[in-house]
Amino acid sequence: MKIGFDISQTGGKKTGCGYYADALVRQLLAQYTQDAFLLYPAFGDTYWDPTHVASAERISLHNTDYPFLIDSKDASFNYWRSPKGVDEQVIGTPDVVHSNNFSSPHLRYARLVCTVYDLSFVDVPECTTEENRYLCFNGTFLASVMADMVIAISHYTKKRFLENFPHVPAERVVVSHLGNRLPVSGPEEAPSTMLEDRPFLLAVGTLEPRKNLRRLLLAYKEYLATSENPKDLALVGPQGWLESDLDQYISKLGLTHQVHILGYASDAALRWLYKHCWAFVYPSLYEGFGLPVLEAMAAGAATITSNTTSLPEVGGDAVVYIEPLDKTSITSALLLMDNDYYRRSLQVQCVQQAKKFDWATTASVVHEAYEEAMRLPRRRTSTSLVNTSSVR
Repeated sequence: MKIGFDISQTGGKKTGCGYYADALVRQLLAQYTQDAFLLYPAFGDTYWDPTHVASAERISLHNTDYPFLIDSKDASFNYWRSPKGVDEQVIGTPDVVHSNNFSSPHLRYARLVCTVYDLSFVDVPECTTEENRYLCFNGTFLASVMADMVIAISHYTKKRFLENFPHVPAERVVVSHLGNRLPVSGPEEAPSTMLEDRPFLLAVGTLEPRKNLRRLLLAYKEYLATSENPKDLALVGPQGWLESDLDQYISKLGLTHQVHILGYASDAALRWLYKHCWAFVYPSLYEGFGLPVLEAMAAGAATITSNTTSLPEVGGDAVVYIEPLDKTSITSALLLMDNDYYRRSLQVQCVQQAKKFDWATTASVVHEAYEEAMRLPRRRTSTSLVNTSSVR
């Protein structure tokens, strides 16, 4: 099989979608050496990384090729959004194309497989920007009418996808949980000397409203006033949207000396943080999966997370659950970590729970979806988008 694979978000500052694409394609390459993989650093018309030629992951194996390297955003977008359908010879004549960035190009012959991460842009629209809502909804809608198979990264995401797009046959949507993309063994580097000599609580994720950081900070302030042995709090992740004044908010709460905003962290830094934190807290309002929770558990961190959306699928019975809209619930969970015996028992449970997830299983499910896309009749797209006489 010739598999076209979107790696457009795997550049130097990748976050969730980019980590997913990078880890998945590496596992597919390792497991399915008989297949040919056509990797696309520039893909679709929803995302553009101007540094992708230099920073997107490059994998040199006998079964990989990069047939579409282009450094012009306009030229790339115009190619992928062609209303007559893309010229598939330009991208290596794949049998299947896997989109990971909310793009659904009109393919004349190849089957289209799309990853759907979550429906947060529908369920919590206030947590993102108008532009992002538009791009994500439009991309997901197009996937619902054009994709031959859809990969949902959790059962919760599949449920919400089918509820919002009931015209999609349920048998064309498969669930493929993620694996831990950050190996426990590897280089470690403390991102701040300030944290090397003191215990700290850790929160990881893009700084955006969906991560519920302001309510965490309010709960943390109560925790400081109540705990007999309070710990500092480290916030780790790239700047997202609608949280540009978070440092000012921290200052107004009087938490400047206790809260450390560390920004984007390398894998070496993340590995050190997960292994050395007193506890990991992830009070997100909404997730499609919750990769930081899995990363933290695998590293042996006692983990606190929300009881909503997909997060119970990841945490199982190993974590402390909180009600993310209830500040007191978050405070109580933080105070539970003062009990060191209980905290250490959680660490053991978290490591065992994390072992239930691996990329080999993810890759197997995804590859089966490719095969199913080839077996099933090709889905016909909207006649306003496609000349149906060109569709086989």
